[in-house]
Amino acid sequence: MPTAKSLGMNICRVPEYSPEAVAEHTVGLMLTLSRKFHKAYNRIREDNFALDGLMGFTLHGKTVGIIGTGNIGLATIKILVGFGCKILCLDPAPNDAAIALGCQYVNQEQLFKSSDIISLHCPLPATHHIINQETLALVKPNAMLINTSRGGLIDSKAVIDALKSKHLVYLGIDVYELESNLFFENLSGEIMQDDIFTRLSTFPNVLITGHQGFFTEEALSTIAQTTIDNLTKLLNDERIESEFLLYPQL
Repeated sequence: MPTAKSLGMNICRVPEYSPEAVAEHTVGLMLTLSRKFHKAYNRIREDNFALDGLMGFTLHGKTVGIIGTGNIGLATIKILVGFGCKILCLDPAPNDAAIALGCQYVNQEQLFKSSDIISLHCPLPATHHIINQETLALVKPNAMLINTSRGGLIDSKAVIDALKSKHLVYLGIDVYELESNLFFENLSGEIMQDDIFTRLSTFPNVLITGHQGFFTEEALSTIAQTTIDNLTKLLNDERIESEFLLYPQL
């Protein structure tokens, strides 16, 4: 950014493209873990129609803790309210729209202790490793943890310990702290060098997707259109709204 400033260049971004896409993926992870869709799919392909090991639980009536109630968090809340969930929220800036939906803002300890499902929707760096050994100790037994936000929110080693001790029963992640060396590449013919990720992937109660929460036709269309709009405004010397600028126009 200092270099861009010295060259008189503006830096534009696409700050939001589809909160609903990530929210739907979040709830998809919850449903897949709770109803074991992934296991059932593999069984049926092998003509195994037995139900043993597929016992799930309903989302209706469960308490879900939403950490971060921006646009994506709010979109997730709207879906979960439709499922009949009780929503607890944690955010330094409460969202009036979430309160209007009946959500209750609580402190961090209360959210961890009371939630059946915890879903992360907050930015870095202030919340780095918000999921750690200490906070996991507060989580109620049989809880589910979902992260479709930033990999750095979770201390992976602490989560592995919680999974091994069976204190944390479900984990669904679309992001990973060291994903830059893994995601968006086909490594099927390679030897996995990340021992932490390899260990996470061995748990039968862990569901991992490769940062695809945003990956919908609608989201990609919005990304392209916003980028084109930014370029057009720059070429025509028009002002760009502040939320689309990483560095203010000179």
